[in-house]
Amino acid sequence: MGKEFSTIPQTVPHVETKHRRICTPVPHPDSIPLLDRMREVEPLSMRGMPPIIWDKAQDIYVFDKHGNKWLDWSSGVLVTNAGHAAPEICKAMIDQINSGLIHNYVFPSEERLETEEIIASVSPEGLKKVFLLSSGSEATECAIKLSRAHGIKVGGTSKIGIIGFDRGYHGRTLASQQAGGMAGQKSWIVNLDKAIINAPFPDGYWEGDSSFDAFLKAIEKSGMKPENIAGVIMESYQGVGPDFAPVEYIQKLRQWCDEHQVVLTFDEVQSGFGRTGKFWAFEHYGVTPDLICCGKGISSGMPLSAVIGRQHIMDHFPPGSMTSTHTGNPVCCAAATANIKKLLAEDLTGNAAKLGIILHERCKAIQARHPSVIGHVTCAGLVAGLQTVAPGKKEPNHDLAHRIIELCYQRGLLLFAPVGAWGQTVKICPPLTVTEEALIEACDVLDGAVDDAVREMSA
Repeated sequence: MGKEFSTIPQTVPHVETKHRRICTPVPHPDSIPLLDRMREVEPLSMRGMPPIIWDKAQDIYVFDKHGNKWLDWSSGVLVTNAGHAAPEICKAMIDQINSGLIHNYVFPSEERLETEEIIASVSPEGLKKVFLLSSGSEATECAIKLSRAHGIKVGGTSKIGIIGFDRGYHGRTLASQQAGGMAGQKSWIVNLDKAIINAPFPDGYWEGDSSFDAFLKAIEKSGMKPENIAGVIMESYQGVGPDFAPVEYIQKLRQWCDEHQVVLTFDEVQSGFGRTGKFWAFEHYGVTPDLICCGKGISSGMPLSAVIGRQHIMDHFPPGSMTSTHTGNPVCCAAATANIKKLLAEDLTGNAAKLGIILHERCKAIQARHPSVIGHVTCAGLVAGLQTVAPGKKEPNHDLAHRIIELCYQRGLLLFAPVGAWGQTVKICPPLTVTEEALIEACDVLDGAVDDAVREMSA
């Protein structure tokens, strides 16, 4: 999965609209030396994105130094829910820097308290303990640790099993990658923990069996029993899509976890803070987890994440034994507090819900025009995905997804590289501040890019 975009400057048609401007070859020839220098000092893995060098990003736009302007459909990988460089967030960070406090480890601060309290205020009843960290992977690792610790407490050392899901993604650290269900991304581990398993994810497309029995069969196949399971961790929607599980499935899962003293964690790192048209994506299921992992959209730009949970689980470890160097960094906390206030004040969750209807209709229309190569389309609020397949087959088509994204960025619409277990998904995730006018223009660009890419590849 994954390949580089060409860095050879391409002369493309001039674009000049209210929301987009392409006035030079892309990438600009002057950026090539910088890209080459980056290749000298960065690992190969960093070369996967369209090769434009960002100069600045504001609200729903990304700019280079050469006069080009892209309408952003990446949100910097689902981070800038409140838009890039929102004035309220920038001011909060600047004020915090000017205050003289930019780091304090885990010594108490008012800034950390304010952020924790506002996060608790938007969290479900019963989940009011908040542990701040730096990255999504840190949060999911912590949730796995807390789940196992709770399992051992209530069931002894045989109750350590963790269940993730096929095609799931929880980060790139050791436990998070094992709980994730992308086999190719964890082959480096070799000695996989046998007590961490993956159940089929009931998406209804790649996995045809959407019944809860498939979950129970996966446990049986592993050789474990319910009394051996400490935790279940699931993305509220799988990032490959967004793909949701059936509501009935999740409600049965919640009941099963309650019956067997299993900690249920929803990974909201990319789905939280209004992205799906609800503040938390798990609200679509009508259940409450025991732990929430969140990040990305928590601050709209600064590295911060959190685990939110029930007191009896969160308070397992004694003072000083569950901390992190940059826990609750004051500048990041200032950004997060301002970000959440903006999300609430401007009802950006409501904007996502409203515009998501348009986005879904437009994506389904693309699939209707190209049913043999757009195999699966899903949308929830302002996150959507076109899953590309080989003509007439249920086989991932990374090359088509890659070409669609390449044509979009050449026309002033910026998406990140194809995602999914096989790199088959064109992921759409604009900032939640996007307007209906800008969304429709972007959809028009996507229409043309898909039509042209399909035509090219079928010629």
